Amino acid sequence: MDELALLTDLHRDAARQGPGSDAATRQALALSGLTGRKGLRIADIGCGTGASTLVLAADLDATITAVDFLPDFLSELTLRAQAAGLSGRITCQVAAMEQLDFQDASLDAIWSEGAIYNIGFRTGLRAWRRFLRPGGVLAVSDLTWLTAERPAELDAYWTAVYPEVATAGTKIAQLEAEGYTPLGYLPLSGACWLENYYRPMQARFDAFLARNPGPDAQAIVAADRQEIALYERFSDFVSYGFYIARKTGD
Repeated sequence: MDELALLTDLHRDAARQGPGSDAATRQALALSGLTGRKGLRIADIGCGTGASTLVLAADLDATITAVDFLPDFLSELTLRAQAAGLSGRITCQVAAMEQLDFQDASLDAIWSEGAIYNIGFRTGLRAWRRFLRPGGVLAVSDLTWLTAERPAELDAYWTAVYPEVATAGTKIAQLEAEGYTPLGYLPLSGACWLENYYRPMQARFDAFLARNPGPDAQAIVAADRQEIALYERFSDFVSYGFYIARKTGD
């Protein structure tokens, strides 16, 4: 298998492909002003196997387009939506987030938990804005420094992996510069990382390596173990920040 196929194999059966929780999604919804509105059109971009999609479909009067570039993830989402009785509210679309084909000003909200890093935070803000109706809501979570200073080892690691990691103040200023009015911000808790993402992933490592003997799979697991160890040591300094904002200026 190539690296993408291996990563898909590791994460396909997971409830989440990144840190998060149903509770955090609902906190963001409470800040968004979407609750109680009728007939919403929402895109969940980089949805993975659909943890956030299912919460949105259950809690809102909305039709949701769940977008991911990996068909295997969307197949899992389809099964989970059927089991939850939510299939009628969710349409799956295989697409890269750089190549979305929504009509301009057609969406009431864009949701993206732990995925905007694939295109880059500021690039995503700029590229996706045109799809939102005037006053439409953007809700994204992205890697965020929790403090102005942090250990050099942690700083070097995450800056190399994701150069756009920054403090919440920097990211909120970027939102404002790209034509959004911030509505709220919340940092994800340690449980969103450990209980909901890292520990379940660790539990899959042995079976993953048994299915995929060889150095490429071993390298993926080694990299994940390094990341987990860093988070366990330095969780006070970094998390995902959840940013909720409204499109302005149109």
